[in-house]
Amino acid sequence: MDDSVPFASREYFIMLALLVFGRGMDILSTRIATPNLVLEGNPIAKWLGWRWGTVVNVVLITTLAMWPISAIVVSTASALVAARNFQSAWLMRSMGEEAYRAWYVERMLEAPLSLYLFCLAGNALLTAAVGAVLVYFSFTKEGVWLIPLGIGSGIIAYAAAIVLFTLLALWRMRRRH
Repeated sequence: MDDSVPFASREYFIMLALLVFGRGMDILSTRIATPNLVLEGNPIAKWLGWRWGTVVNVVLITTLAMWPISAIVVSTASALVAARNFQSAWLMRSMGEEAYRAWYVERMLEAPLSLYLFCLAGNALLTAAVGAVLVYFSFTKEGVWLIPLGIGSGIIAYAAAIVLFTLLALWRMRRRH
């Protein structure tokens, strides 16, 4: 595959399918976990809401499908975010969004900040290390292997997003308390 693929080509539709699946799972898992977006960590997604968020995602996936590496990175990161959402969605829904947020904030405030940050760093660095290994081994004497490069980059992007949005939430929470 080259840097880009023609619109409506076979390769375009393969990338589009990957993006629809990845972004679709992210949206579905978010909808299940936080239907009112109370627990949404991405402030832009929260601000856009469901209606405009859907419009932005349709534009995003139809555009990114023309660039395979971007499509693979976004699909990988989206699938990992969805998996993380599904992990706790049952608890969020059974407790209710507001009650879950209050419970989570209480746990964070009770834990030593250094322990919380150490665990966040451990989670992110171990996850990013897996991505980095994939990226490293994507480069061979024969050239670059697109699929492992994209997946590895997506894993690294996911780890970075977790750190960014977790630190943003932590900063907002500590500012309030």
